[in-house]
Amino acid sequence: MKAHKNARTTHYSRQILVERIAQGLPAWQVAQDLGVSRQTVHKWLRRVRAEGLSGLEDRTTRPAHSPTRLSRSKLERISVLRLQRLTAEQISEQLRLPRSTVSRHLSALGLGKLPPLHPPPPVVRYEREHPGELIHIDTKKLGRFQRLGHRVTGNRHQCSDGAGWDFLHVCVDDASRLAYVEIHPNERRYTATRFLIHALRFYKEHGVQVQRVMTDNGSAYRSRPFSKTCRWLRVDHKRTRPYTPRTNGKAERFIQTLLRQWAYQRAYPNSGLRNAALPAWMHRYNHQRPHASLGRKPPISRLASRVCQ
Repeated sequence: MKAHKNARTTHYSRQILVERIAQGLPAWQVAQDLGVSRQTVHKWLRRVRAEGLSGLEDRTTRPAHSPTRLSRSKLERISVLRLQRLTAEQISEQLRLPRSTVSRHLSALGLGKLPPLHPPPPVVRYEREHPGELIHIDTKKLGRFQRLGHRVTGNRHQCSDGAGWDFLHVCVDDASRLAYVEIHPNERRYTATRFLIHALRFYKEHGVQVQRVMTDNGSAYRSRPFSKTCRWLRVDHKRTRPYTPRTNGKAERFIQTLLRQWAYQRAYPNSGLRNAALPAWMHRYNHQRPHASLGRKPPISRLASRVCQ
């Protein structure tokens, strides 16, 4: 049992109490010295005389007898009905029990929340062996603002109405995690196609020849200009399975890091200053920031190790 932070008696102080009584000190003086009542002193003395030193241990506060406690058969019945996907209210009506009682016991049994009908699919993690074998591309919409918004001030009436949106186009290499990001005013087909060309040029400057690109099923990535550009540049285009964004998980995870450590890392006075801080952050991400999946090394280290090999 965890003792209360303001408890007057602990196991150690109870031993002192018994020792002082054994030395011949009166109970009232021991109580005064330890800051407890005489009744408390006599209580611990009775326990020691009846049980020995084990009587000084803490005891559970659970009562020895609970007349209104539910029987084991009732608890099993509650579990069976819950696994049949009945609600707490339906169970209480069927067993003629208060709903609060059923809810409390469902929580104690770990059945407060119904289990899913179908278990989630197993997590399949993969990583390409060489840089350039596969790059992940995705977009993220960010609101423009001309002054501090409610995320900082807490005032939802203070906003930048009509400021518009910025669209982050991100690209991450599967093997090295080397990333490339651009900010555009939209996420349409020609913008996405230009970003692909710029991203391939970025990786080529770092000595990486891209072989495949993976995107979601957005209209820009299913467009004819994007498909033609992939064929012209001899890049194999792969799309994720519908409604399964985890297939493109490395881009999704990079976007989370980008938002947390750049976009929302500090209170920018306006979105223009936020966008201006992106190149410096990207350089830090690629060249300095330790990456958990790369042995606490930056993404550029993967390219350097490949060159050395």
